[in-house]
Amino acid sequence: MAVAAVRTKPSRKPVQLQLYKPLLKHPLPAGRPRDWYISHNRRLKAMRLSIALLDSGVYYPSHADDDTIRDTAERIGVHPPSATTCRMVRALIRYGR
Repeated sequence: MAVAAVRTKPSRKPVQLQLYKPLLKHPLPAGRPRDWYISHNRRLKAMRLSIALLDSGVYYPSHADDDTIRDTAERIGVHPPSATTCRMVRALIRYGR
């Protein structure tokens, strides 16, 4: 794991933070109906976008309109989400499920 030095105040010594690598992706299980794969990938995308919005300070669904969610998608490097995925992102922010 990589270690980064961060200075909090000039009089203190640096604090060591561990930077984690993203988990490796595994192939999806074979033999499921196509709709399952579509909804699974939609849930994964909504989760990524929700995390990015929460990290950027958007804590309320009313602040996460479609344009904000699509701008976040562009910033983190995923394809623009559909209206259905945007609704799912707002639901994740609202209910946390």
